[in-house]
Amino acid sequence: MDETRLTQLGHAARGFSSPEAAVLERVANPQADTLYLARFTAPEFTSLCPVTGQPDFAHLVIDYAPGDWLIESKSLKLYLGSFRDHGAFHEDCTVAIGRRMVAVAEPRWLRIGGYWFPRGGIPIDVFWQSGAPPDGLWLPDQGVAPYRGRG
Repeated sequence: MDETRLTQLGHAARGFSSPEAAVLERVANPQADTLYLARFTAPEFTSLCPVTGQPDFAHLVIDYAPGDWLIESKSLKLYLGSFRDHGAFHEDCTVAIGRRMVAVAEPRWLRIGGYWFPRGGIPIDVFWQSGAPPDGLWLPDQGVAPYRGRG
């Protein structure tokens, strides 16, 4: 990927038909020498149940400590939107998103919390992280309350 030539930011960009087809881009981190946490929150994430084809909904919280690269946010929005017609279990969606972001941005550390609304009456929350957080990194609570009609 040529980071100097972004294909989505500043350009008209259509959505993608699948997560595999989606292009997740990165940009240089101007604060690469500083340990800090960046957070993306996607409170209206959707995918499809791979068995029934019914929609599933989640509140995603993605925290990462950038290294040399930042995730470009428009490309992340389009990548997350590509799951809208994608059939996968909650665990697969959550972990796949985290792993893809790590592969693209090579952060010092990343964690994702997938707070899924009930399927069959059971909410499923899925958590993944790339390893132990770096010493000295401030880790705020992800701020999503345990399920009580999540609203």
